[in-house]
Amino acid sequence: MADAFAASADAAYAPAMRAAAIVPHDSNPLNDITKAIYVGAGGDVAVRAARDGADHVWKAVPAGSILPIRASHVRATGTTAGDLLGLY
Repeated sequence: MADAFAASADAAYAPAMRAAAIVPHDSNPLNDITKAIYVGAGGDVAVRAARDGADHVWKAVPAGSILPIRASHVRATGTTAGDLLGLY
């Protein structure tokens, strides 16, 4: 399959090129920093942004939402949303 954008540089603002399931954990970081997080089942999402020193909770995120956050961690404590996908 041809990719017209194969020679283009990737950037944080560019569309994601891959997705991976996120399993929230209270201490382990994500394998890679996200471009965004897709929320499949609504609820709260406790995250730490890549350049932040504190966690923040996105409250009552509706199912089907995409959170535009470069996250390094998604915490189990405080996260009630499900079916999370990291977009990279």
